[in-house]
Amino acid sequence: MAANHDVRVARAFHDATTHTAASVRTSGHTLEWDIKPFPFKVYTDLPAIPLPRQFDPVELDTLRALDPDVRLESGPLTLDRLAALLYLGAGVTRKKTYPRGGEVLFRAAASTGALYQTEVYVAVGNVPDVPPGLYHFCPGDFTLRRLREGDVRPALAEAAAEPDVARRAATIILSALFWRNTWKYQARGWRHLYWDSGTMLANVTAAAHGLGLAPRLLVGFVDADVNRLLGIDAEHEAALELVEIGPVGSAAPARDTVDEIRHDVVPLSSAQVDYPALREIQGASVLATPADVVAWRKAVPPARRRSPSTLVSLPAALTDAGRGLGDTIQHRGSSRRFTHASLTAVELATTLWWSTRPVAADVPSGLVDVFLIVNAVDGVLSGAYRYWRQEHALELIRAGEFRRESAYLCLEQPLGGDAAAALYFLAPLDALLAAYGNRGYRLANLEAGLIGGRAYLTAYARHFGASGLTFYDREVVKFFAPASAGLDAIFVTALGRAARPSW
Repeated sequence: MAANHDVRVARAFHDATTHTAASVRTSGHTLEWDIKPFPFKVYTDLPAIPLPRQFDPVELDTLRALDPDVRLESGPLTLDRLAALLYLGAGVTRKKTYPRGGEVLFRAAASTGALYQTEVYVAVGNVPDVPPGLYHFCPGDFTLRRLREGDVRPALAEAAAEPDVARRAATIILSALFWRNTWKYQARGWRHLYWDSGTMLANVTAAAHGLGLAPRLLVGFVDADVNRLLGIDAEHEAALELVEIGPVGSAAPARDTVDEIRHDVVPLSSAQVDYPALREIQGASVLATPADVVAWRKAVPPARRRSPSTLVSLPAALTDAGRGLGDTIQHRGSSRRFTHASLTAVELATTLWWSTRPVAADVPSGLVDVFLIVNAVDGVLSGAYRYWRQEHALELIRAGEFRRESAYLCLEQPLGGDAAAALYFLAPLDALLAAYGNRGYRLANLEAGLIGGRAYLTAYARHFGASGLTFYDREVVKFFAPASAGLDAIFVTALGRAARPSW
């Protein structure tokens, strides 16, 4: 775990990839459209296994699917349920064709720049009609392709230092293809790998919960072993997170060895640009052995911050949205323009509450704080606030009309100012690095993305819009001072009435 301990790497990377008004205007980076990466990973030497297109629509109310206290009867992981989970997590939900023939395929979960660098693999052990093995999911043709025959759960369980992985019906593995995001966002795209996988995990965990599959997120694992199992080149793609799903059965017999595999794939583009800083931070945040994983999970998270004595109370969150999870995801989309119409205090309170509820995981939640600029929420004074999740209340930092400031903070994008409320996720990065090493930087970005993804689900369940945004890092921290002392800006999600709602 030596590499993970040198936290100067994460600190230096964060500072070097900070956006400023000067850096944005002087970067000189342009989009080379002739080498834009292909949006799907396609294995050319493996047969496609079609997934059923008629499956459980997951009609459980969206907010109940986000509620960790809702206990659903656990059922078997069938092929139909697996198809539903993959569709609602990463599937193509709709298509838009432009007059000149251009086509955009919208996915179930949001992705920065609609670049969709997050890939999905499934280690199958006990799914009727699916032989045990390791599979890759391709959203483009809604198929699985088997990369390895035989039950790989024991090898995955060893890499994750989690024996239950060998007993659960299956495990979802998320990875990221670096170039698909760095084509636009350069080295800073490393942060996006974890924002976007977090947003996808919001869908995956909610859908799995709604299907009675008892999902559990694993962020600790031996990176090299999981990458080897997937047969990926860690210089270009890396495993990010695991999610064990399905009922617990008998443990699969251990495999003697895990052979190297290399399958042919369609090239992403004719040329790629390398960003060594991205590879450095990814490599500096790995865990080397199962013992390292066990030790890393025992780290003590930073102490919870104490709330002030004076707080602005929020109404109780709704417990039913009136919209099933499957329908919410089917109609989800990133809002491109907000009106200045207001949200209600109940809508804001419901979004804050359900987006910050914990998910079952191998590490604690609550590592990221939610700050917000309220522009138009009925019953809530316009101004800058901090949300205290346990108290379900707001701390007023200062009152005022801050539409112009919020737009500026969000890289001068009008969405940030037009939003009824903009959520700014900040984290005690230095304290997280001290506790978890460089991998703590993964945790901060991942949790911010997960909260943002759950905010999307809550918003669209209640028929208003959301959009993830990037930002001027230091200016965000400065704006929320003094409450933001010791914190770093991680991510932003804007909420509001969409000018052209997807529903």
